[in-house]
Amino acid sequence: MLTMDTLCEWRTDLQEVIAKADRSLEAPMIAITECRSGLSPGGKHDYYSNGDYWWPNPDTQSGLPYVRRDGESYPRAFTAHREALREMRTHTANLAAGYAVSGRRIYADKAAALLRHFFLNESTRMNPHLRYAQAIPGVCSGRGFGIIDTLHLIDIPAAAEVIEAAGALSEREGSLLRSWFADYLEWMLTHPYGLEERDAANNHAVCWTVQAAAFASFTGNAAVMAMCRERYKNMLLPSQMAADGSFPLELARTKPYGYSIFVIDNMVTLCQLLSTPHDDLWHFRLSDGRGIRLGLDYLYPYLANKSSWPLPADIEHFDSWPVRMPFMLYAGLAFQDERYLGLWQSMAPDSAVPEIRRNTALRQPLLWLIHNEKRANRDDCYH
Repeated sequence: MLTMDTLCEWRTDLQEVIAKADRSLEAPMIAITECRSGLSPGGKHDYYSNGDYWWPNPDTQSGLPYVRRDGESYPRAFTAHREALREMRTHTANLAAGYAVSGRRIYADKAAALLRHFFLNESTRMNPHLRYAQAIPGVCSGRGFGIIDTLHLIDIPAAAEVIEAAGALSEREGSLLRSWFADYLEWMLTHPYGLEERDAANNHAVCWTVQAAAFASFTGNAAVMAMCRERYKNMLLPSQMAADGSFPLELARTKPYGYSIFVIDNMVTLCQLLSTPHDDLWHFRLSDGRGIRLGLDYLYPYLANKSSWPLPADIEHFDSWPVRMPFMLYAGLAFQDERYLGLWQSMAPDSAVPEIRRNTALRQPLLWLIHNEKRANRDDCYH
């Protein structure tokens, strides 16, 4: 159980964490097997979704092939599996955080039940691949871009560690859960869709690396974690960040403000997941000075005062940004910078707008703070 001093240091609202955990105690069991799209070529255990910005073709009677309208989400796209995955993640993270701050076993037990139902039970488990994610009717049955759908699973490894420590998951169940994530990570590392997503030019490559790092940490894959550190330093920063700290590929989109927030959130998450005393990504800079601090300093004025944003407004949901995002807490703590901690504490949490929730990877950043503190304590024992 966390101490009040630690909670205060991490700017964590105890009552907010407990309230979320209490609400999640009422959650039903969730699985993708409860709903299936007639367009999916897979079975009931295979995840399926449609690309967000693809619409029926107005020039054909059948509507096929779908055509792209960047930044405009098609309201009738199949999103049930994505929503189920995110809902399961949110409740599991809330319950694990609730246990961490209160020590109440009931929270850990409910989180364990959700994990068993979604990942482990033979009748309801999701298969560990994404061959049919972000399919485009009339174009493809799945694609590499679909791997971003499982970005929301990055809360699960840290949540699972917390409830394992409570004894809510047995040793065998913990091993089976790690096997699921090891299998999914292997699929990401070897399937053509995984390689396509890894090598994407924009935020998709960042999100692939965030997932690989989180799942490798959970499964003890030090080689993949080392690879992710090298990709951050030698691929992501050099190819995506401009000299002023902006991300030009995101600025070129129809939602430049929202995507700039989204990509910096995930770049910061990489620093949080991967930094060690011997390889500190928080303070790593390229020879020309580009690093995560530069990216944060580029965006900060437009978070503190959105009216100063120099580019056109996003095509959708511009008025809903900014909101409280994990990068504000992580960066504020890493740099002891009250500007970012001030944003974290002052901005509205838990937007009700689906687009904003879809672009917020972590529901309980507290969990990865716990993970990193435990890792640091273990490292101290070895030195």
